[in-house]
Amino acid sequence: MKTWTWKRIGSGIVAGTAAALLIGASAAPALGAAAPTWTIKPGGKAIAKAGQTTLEDTKTKVVLTCKSSSAKITLKKGKHLAGAGIGSITAVSFNSCTGPLGISFTVKSSNLPWKLNALSYNKKTGVTTGTITGIHSSLSGTSCSAVVDGTGAKKDNGTVRVTYSNKTHKLTVLTTGGNLHIYDVNGCLGLIANGDPTTYTAINAVSPNQTITSP
Repeated sequence: MKTWTWKRIGSGIVAGTAAALLIGASAAPALGAAAPTWTIKPGGKAIAKAGQTTLEDTKTKVVLTCKSSSAKITLKKGKHLAGAGIGSITAVSFNSCTGPLGISFTVKSSNLPWKLNALSYNKKTGVTTGTITGIHSSLSGTSCSAVVDGTGAKKDNGTVRVTYSNKTHKLTVLTTGGNLHIYDVNGCLGLIANGDPTTYTAINAVSPNQTITSP
């Protein structure tokens, strides 16, 4: 899903954010409880745009950074919608990404569309929490290539946890609650390794503005 930058500063790493996007799913409803339903206005096609986006190998503290990213989203519309598959991400792009030593990287997202699944809603804050599922991406640059997925290199089950705010119309990819890992590492100067866990973060402005609520 992109192009990135990897930078080490002292013993740490400085990062940006890697884009992706919207609502999510999580735990199942309690036994005997009805699953929550959702209302989306206006729904339909939308664009999510983020500034700096990053993917961090949390084991080695290496960060890949892109100056910007964007995604095309299709949301269901209307009332009494199920949270699972409430929307989909049909395209993802990452811009001006670089890696170690300033090497440019290209990132390609596959297994699209990724699913958007809504789970919980906070009426006081107007914030929906959930996940994006089905993530798989590959990145390549001079002397370095790898893929990002969930539980395996070809599982196509990468997941990130997200929030969407009706007040700010921002979709935020969180650093917790996901299962992304790096696989099929080739080269990369030993900065990343197969199986390393990663976090993927981005703050996306969604247009047109969407209002997502749950009774």
